[in-house]
Amino acid sequence: MSKDRPSPDPRPPEPRPEGYDPGVFAPFAVTVDVVLLTVVERQLKVLLIQRGHPPYAGAWALPGGFVQPDEDLADAAARELLEETGIGQDRSRLLQLGAYGQPDRDPRMRVVTVAYGAVVARLSEVPRGGSDAAHAELVPVADVQSDRLPLAFDHRRIVGDAVARLRAELDTSDVAVGFCPPEFTIRELREVYEAILQTELDSGNFQRKVTQRKGYLTPTERRVTPGERGGRPATLWRAGDAGD
Repeated sequence: MSKDRPSPDPRPPEPRPEGYDPGVFAPFAVTVDVVLLTVVERQLKVLLIQRGHPPYAGAWALPGGFVQPDEDLADAAARELLEETGIGQDRSRLLQLGAYGQPDRDPRMRVVTVAYGAVVARLSEVPRGGSDAAHAELVPVADVQSDRLPLAFDHRRIVGDAVARLRAELDTSDVAVGFCPPEFTIRELREVYEAILQTELDSGNFQRKVTQRKGYLTPTERRVTPGERGGRPATLWRAGDAGD
């Protein structure tokens, strides 16, 4: 879920060639779907909506919908996320994951969808449903991957691809700190890794790994007061400049 995004083409669009007839091609629609991930109570969760209209009325799905004729893909993803969940997400933070175009993926017609991913730090409040969504909820990714909660269309596959990419980029990007508040402890960051990887990590080895990674973290001068168990005050960290 790298932040890399191609620069927009500054050249003006060329006029349609004379004699070109788009009607000779089979029509199809384009949609966008958003995989919004967060870590809550040490669990990796994905934002899902319950569809309010056919097809798959009542089924769980990713927030998304059809791209309007005069709309950019990223703008469409941000709009659909806001309309269906009430969550405003800057288009620059929506990272394109891939396209899905299996001919029979949508029973209405031939539809190609472009999936976007985003992370939110500690999204604890259950978002509202809106537009054509009857309800919105944060659902453990483990429930989706185990097929305990089947999703509409091919959205289970899209969630799986997004999580696989997230795990693959943990050691090469700053994506994990996106799940944390602006300042965080090493323990909080470790809990994010554990939620994503679904495994327990050795605290000492983890601290050495992340603090020795060049440009990944920057210590602050602030400390966290120990809890009831006592111990030394924990240093607060923030994201380094590696992702800038």
